[in-house]
Amino acid sequence: MKHIAIIGNGISGVTAARHIRKQSDAQITLISAETKHFFSRTALMYVYMGHMRYQDIKPYEDHFWEKNRIDLKQAYVKKLETETKQLIFENGERLSFDVLIIASGSRPQFFNWPGQNLQGVQGLYSWQDLELMQANTQGIKKAVIVGGGLIGVEMAEMLLTRGIAVTFLVREKRFWGNVLPQEEGELVSKHISKHGVDLQFEEELEEILGDEKGRVRAVRTKSGEEITCEFVGLTIGVQPNISFLEGSEIETAKGVLVDEYLRTNCENIYAIGDCAEFREHPTGRKNIEQVWYTGKIMGATVAQTICGKQTPYRPGVWFNSAKFFDLEYQTYGWVWPKPKAEELTFYWEDEKGEKCLRFVYHRENRTFLAINALGIRLRHEVMDEWIRSKQSIDHVINNLAKANFDPEFFPRHEKEIQTAFQKQQKELA
Repeated sequence: MKHIAIIGNGISGVTAARHIRKQSDAQITLISAETKHFFSRTALMYVYMGHMRYQDIKPYEDHFWEKNRIDLKQAYVKKLETETKQLIFENGERLSFDVLIIASGSRPQFFNWPGQNLQGVQGLYSWQDLELMQANTQGIKKAVIVGGGLIGVEMAEMLLTRGIAVTFLVREKRFWGNVLPQEEGELVSKHISKHGVDLQFEEELEEILGDEKGRVRAVRTKSGEEITCEFVGLTIGVQPNISFLEGSEIETAKGVLVDEYLRTNCENIYAIGDCAEFREHPTGRKNIEQVWYTGKIMGATVAQTICGKQTPYRPGVWFNSAKFFDLEYQTYGWVWPKPKAEELTFYWEDEKGEKCLRFVYHRENRTFLAINALGIRLRHEVMDEWIRSKQSIDHVINNLAKANFDPEFFPRHEKEIQTAFQKQQKELA
């Protein structure tokens, strides 16, 4: 019987295991050094905040794995031998496989700052990171977070729930300045500040200072300011977790190099999720996609190929979602910080400056291309269909109510949005 080994029990690896089991009686072994059971990584913050327990963030009951004949092995993979088709674990054990899926995810990215190894300095990605953060923030009063990304916002919210003051160093002029257009970036920045975060824009970390016990006591910024703190969160992004592949025949760059079928250069070895890097992305996106839903699609896709139905990776319309404290964010299609030459945009913001929508459409044929939404929930299936079917911006604006997914009794803004759009169109005419 064929043995399929999967390194990593995140959303990519687990989805692959589930879909393979639906179509095959192969032996499946799911390997992770982090935790024995799959958990929702996006829910880690709620465990820290006391809203959930570890058992609450496991999507499947513990008996699910035995019932579906998916073997779980909690171990750290130290080395891969492609010739013998064996995994070597840190304790010296070996595991043979016929097919291997590398779904080893990401790890926090550091930049070798002086002092980054002091006690109280860390990133946040794994369950072990959460446990370390529990210990590092016990009884402290001040923290500094470095890096203007989503993990940084989550970390800030976590710390504030424990009464810990947060200073946030952001390299750009506004929050998420390399992702969001100016208006959205400013709206998000105001919202984060309103929750008590001291946002320091155009400021970067120079070094982390320690005390005589080897614990962080302050940071020094590139402008020369010294900020007292007892905890430093380094949230300047993640990188593929593939160090165990050094010395193997697997070709890598930043991640594990794969083709559109998620195949590596070695037969019967695949890579999916955060650790996979396309040699050439099949839809023209970035070659590394570190997003929950793309990892899930990769898992389902690779399962088809492994089970005999060759299936290329086709993720469809780009989308993403997040929360900045209690401000919900959605994006469909590509909304660039600055529109491209062939694009026009229509931006609407409510009078309180708490909600906004940005529509992107083609300058010539008026095809609806993309949208940003902050503070207003949109129906995924509606937005996806409008972009796929190349609806006009006029159709989208006139039928906006069909896409609204806000709870009952929430204020509705379709009429004022339509009025503002018509005003803009007259000005452009």
